[in-house]
Amino acid sequence: MIGIGLCILGRAEAVPLARGAGFDLALVDMEHGMLGLEALGQIAAAGHMAGFPVWARVTGPRSTDLARVLDCGATGLIVPHVDSADEARHIVQKCRFAPLGARSIPAPLPTLDYRLLPAVELCEQAGRGITLAAMIESAAGLDEVEQIAAVEGIDMLVIGTNDLADGLGLRGMSDHPTVLAAFRRIARAVADHGKALGVMGLAEELVTSHAPDAALIIATNDTNLLVEGGAKLVGRLRR
Repeated sequence: MIGIGLCILGRAEAVPLARGAGFDLALVDMEHGMLGLEALGQIAAAGHMAGFPVWARVTGPRSTDLARVLDCGATGLIVPHVDSADEARHIVQKCRFAPLGARSIPAPLPTLDYRLLPAVELCEQAGRGITLAAMIESAAGLDEVEQIAAVEGIDMLVIGTNDLADGLGLRGMSDHPTVLAAFRRIARAVADHGKALGVMGLAEELVTSHAPDAALIIATNDTNLLVEGGAKLVGRLRR
């Protein structure tokens, strides 16, 4: 899947725009950007009606919005700055229903068309098809990656390219051999534990070398797309 991050475009129109451009998924980025739960709800509702996946990224493993983004209609959750198996287990505890976790039983949900359902059926249906992803983007997270990948209830590890390089003392050097070795270690941990691999912030020309088996690539975001595309267009017109 190739996705786009949404940092500033907080309207339902983001879904047909992303879909029309050929993206497979939209990620509402509540870590880097101005968007919050209200915008997520609108975008997720549009995604649900269109059959287009809408995920969310929160601010970290201790965010108070872990389960709330799921209640708002996100079908996937990416949690940044996961540095330990304990933090991964905390995410599962908040986002999975019992017996695996302890997510609170919600009101009727947008992903279930707000149907009134018995609690058992509600939890069974609401818990189905939710993807939980932990981001590895620090030296501490890399050191614990095998243990994080082993946590039941975590479906995917997502590499935060820029922060990982920064955490390894290689700011802006994603093509450095040490960063490539880190990518390969994370990919091995994912494969060993039957999880999926995702990447964010990875330059297009490095995808083949760094993440050939990635199931999810967040290829860009709305801000970068507008600035980069606009700069190229203006540059051509000014020649």
